[in-house]
Amino acid sequence: QVQLFESGGGLVQAGGSLRLSCAASGHSFNTYGVGWLRQAPGKEREFVGSISWSSVRTYYSDSVKGRFTISRDYTKNTVYLQMTSLKPEDTAVYYCAANVSGGYHHAPVTLHEYDFWGQGTQVTVSS
Repeated sequence: QVQLFESGGGLVQAGGSLRLSCAASGHSFNTYGVGWLRQAPGKEREFVGSISWSSVRTYYSDSVKGRFTISRDYTKNTVYLQMTSLKPEDTAVYYCAANVSGGYHHAPVTLHEYDFWGQGTQVTVSS
């Protein structure tokens, strides 16, 4: 079992930046693929980006590619989502999630692949 804790959300103006953190309990977190997903009001939860256990592979949705970057710090059991050039349409609750069985270079891109989820952190981008 692993517990995930997101932080770093808040209110930012369009064009600004935020860095979200996903900290985890449990020593196995560093061996999981981890993703960031978001859900805007009235919309379905959607994939934002993911990083493999190895950090070799990262994937991003087209809507954030070039603006968001995922990284992980194995010494801190933490995965980050650096968000730049934020837009009002990025407003959502952001969740991190972990995939247990995907393997060393697997970075999950579909929601059903994730086994554990955090509670989410709100990001609001004002125009």
